[in-house]
Amino acid sequence: VAINCSAFTKDLLEGELFGHKAGAYTNALKDKKGLIELADEGTLFLDEIGEMNIELQAKLLRVIEQGEFIKLGDEKTTKVNVRIIAATNKDLKKAIEEGLFREDLFYRLNVFTINLPALRERKEDIAALAQHFLDISSAKENKQFLKMGNDTLKLLNNYTWKGNIRELRNVMERAVILADDVILPEHLPYE
Repeated sequence: VAINCSAFTKDLLEGELFGHKAGAYTNALKDKKGLIELADEGTLFLDEIGEMNIELQAKLLRVIEQGEFIKLGDEKTTKVNVRIIAATNKDLKKAIEEGLFREDLFYRLNVFTINLPALRERKEDIAALAQHFLDISSAKENKQFLKMGNDTLKLLNNYTWKGNIRELRNVMERAVILADDVILPEHLPYE
């Protein structure tokens, strides 16, 4: 089960993660399981956890440490056995210093860290990723046998990719829409 923590306000994220009982608030007409409960005996992926409100971080910490939580509007605890995987593009150590992220939660989540450098720091991956996105976009647009010209690949390799892989994906999607058989420099955005 996955959720992007930056896509919700604090209250909405709390409801999505922990669920609620009927009557917990105005529009809570029936009981709702949260994503933590839905992920029981499995994995919950928290994307952009650095955006999570500090109050919710405390509730999440309880889930990790004790395997239980209380739904909104409920009085009893719900037990779960869930593995948490989290991702962020923020510097969590800096967020801890600024009082925006709980240090205890950081260390509970930081069992195994995968540091993924920005795309501009791993130019050797650009060609393979561009081809991957080219293949996906070609299939979506019902275009077969699209390939990249050498000049196009040079431009892709020399670009700074401030938007990382998402930007590369969008550039390739745009190029597929504009191209007929070969992705040429003129199919790429001006920048």
